[in-house]
Amino acid sequence: MSRVNYGEPLVMLAALIRWFFLASITGVIVGVGTSLFLLGLNYLSEQTAGVSLGVQMLLLPLAGLLNGLILYYGYEKVKNRENDSVITAVHERFGRMPLKTGIVKPIAAILTLSFGGSAGKEGPSAHIGGTLASWFARLIRLQPETQKVLVTCGISAGFSSVFGTPLAGTIYGIEVLTIGQLRHDVLFPSLVAGVTSYQVSRWFGIPYSYYRYQHEVPHLEDLFLKMIIIGIFCGLASWLLIEMLERTRTLFQSIQQRFHIWKPAMPLFGGIVLSSLLLFLPTDYLGLSLPLMGQALAGEQVDFFTFFWKALFVAITLGSGFYGGIGTPQFVIGATAGNVIARMLDLDPVLGAAVGMMAVLAACSNTPVAAIVMGFELFGSSIGMYLVTACVTAYYIVGHRSVYPDQRVIFPKTRWMYLESGVSLEREDIHISYRLLRQIKRWRRGPH
Repeated sequence: MSRVNYGEPLVMLAALIRWFFLASITGVIVGVGTSLFLLGLNYLSEQTAGVSLGVQMLLLPLAGLLNGLILYYGYEKVKNRENDSVITAVHERFGRMPLKTGIVKPIAAILTLSFGGSAGKEGPSAHIGGTLASWFARLIRLQPETQKVLVTCGISAGFSSVFGTPLAGTIYGIEVLTIGQLRHDVLFPSLVAGVTSYQVSRWFGIPYSYYRYQHEVPHLEDLFLKMIIIGIFCGLASWLLIEMLERTRTLFQSIQQRFHIWKPAMPLFGGIVLSSLLLFLPTDYLGLSLPLMGQALAGEQVDFFTFFWKALFVAITLGSGFYGGIGTPQFVIGATAGNVIARMLDLDPVLGAAVGMMAVLAACSNTPVAAIVMGFELFGSSIGMYLVTACVTAYYIVGHRSVYPDQRVIFPKTRWMYLESGVSLEREDIHISYRLLRQIKRWRRGPH
């Protein structure tokens, strides 16, 4: 036994060196892939920026049609096609992902965002990361369990590259896979991959934005309680976004099936709906909507329903069949919702926007730890306690739902809810626990 104890550090050192090289190569590959995607997105977005309202209303249906054709013929119509979700790939396919969609879907995402579709850019980046990591793992013939770890590193690397937050990316790639569990054995390779990918993207000249909170934050009890209220509000905003996504997706699918509409045409109809909304609403809700987030983080006055309209535009875009990410919309919705509720609570709207931005990420993606770490990277440590409070509260309030329905639930967020461990959210039969139901019955009966 003593020989094992003395030899264990050498074994761990060898494992660390092995993962350092594998994760570093993965980070370089993913960093190049995501940087090319971001450069292409930035270039085409510059070409379509500032177009007239009439042109914009034509670009949205065009983007929808192109999305439908690219995704249908490039992926859905392929015989024996594999599920290309990075989460499903890790849980069910030992990290195996089809390489083809690593090219097809980023192209569709560029068209979606540059032509005005309301979505994000981290989803395609995480997809690129997982796909390239899966390809590299198969190329060097790694064992299935090792492939799973490397794909997780690819997710972390993609997230780190797109937002310039390697520490949050490290946690996010692991935490987004499951609810209630964080695998510590994957931390080191994910960190190496995330930092490497981030450095590669910086070398490519990818710009990043950081918002240091410059004001002094008083440590008051009522401020702590107000952060809980902000967390509750952001949790409800997250619930609204998830519900709108699910209902809109179901609506478009039912319309397509009922009227036998050619499936690639459905995003075209989504683009027409978005164009119609522009007759009544500004174009601020199109694309990434970064100016809206910037206004909220600058403390400017934000309309109360801004977060609702952004959620609606996102739901129509993604629900109708456009391809894009969901991370940046969470930031916009969180920042605007936090700004609004902070004003109502007589707080600094900049502080409200900062914690709200991270709280919605924590709730929608079920990644509270990654959201907290990202908040420290973006805003500094001065808002730490309040950031943690809002993120954890929002994470609880949103319940057992997610913008990623294939997330696995390992432990429920409360024992008052019952679910089966290890099953994805889309397959879960989640209901109130029998223990709580019996207690409610006893309360209703009253004392004997």
